[in-house]
Amino acid sequence: MMQAPSALLKLMYLVSPALPIGAYAYSQGQEWAVDANWIQSEDELCDWWQGLMYNSLAVCDLPILMRLYDAWHQENYEQVRYWDQFLIASRETSELLLEDTQLGIALKRVLETHQFTRCELVGERPSFVTLFALAGVEWQIDKSELLQGWLWSWLENQVAAACKAVPLGQTQAQRMLMRLIDDIPLVIQQASLCEDEDIGAGLPGLALASCLHERQYSRLFRS
Repeated sequence: MMQAPSALLKLMYLVSPALPIGAYAYSQGQEWAVDANWIQSEDELCDWWQGLMYNSLAVCDLPILMRLYDAWHQENYEQVRYWDQFLIASRETSELLLEDTQLGIALKRVLETHQFTRCELVGERPSFVTLFALAGVEWQIDKSELLQGWLWSWLENQVAAACKAVPLGQTQAQRMLMRLIDDIPLVIQQASLCEDEDIGAGLPGLALASCLHERQYSRLFRS
């Protein structure tokens, strides 16, 4: 008798680059930073990504993902909607907001094909993190593993964007992934210590890069 897929396999499905949500279309300001020569080397790329992980994701996206996971698990839909709107309101530019909601809409569409009936409890333009947390709960993925998967997926997408924008070779890109992989548990640990009143991020450099990218003359990515 064939066994049902494990939670780990479902997590692999959820973070796969092949998942049809269009994450490859966004660079989160990285494209403009490269074009403006803010980023010119492997070390500068790693500094850029580490800055985002420790000063944005660890104090905004990841703590909210934790709270959304708990809210979905407890069927506390008031808290689901609260943190969903909180995260959407935290996006500092129109491009970053569009990225979050477009990925959320796309993931919602995917999850509805798997009969996720609770998708309808969020609005028409939910945050990607909100639907990602729901998938984790529905598929009984351990919260710690879900957080690692989300952050790995984010980092892998950033490296893939750098391969096109810098450009990087595939071997160099894989070397950078391995260089940063040890940061993932540290970032998650930092996020786990974030109190409600401390959640929120403001990175002027990221906001500026994202704003200027909106008017960049030639570009590959939507953010």
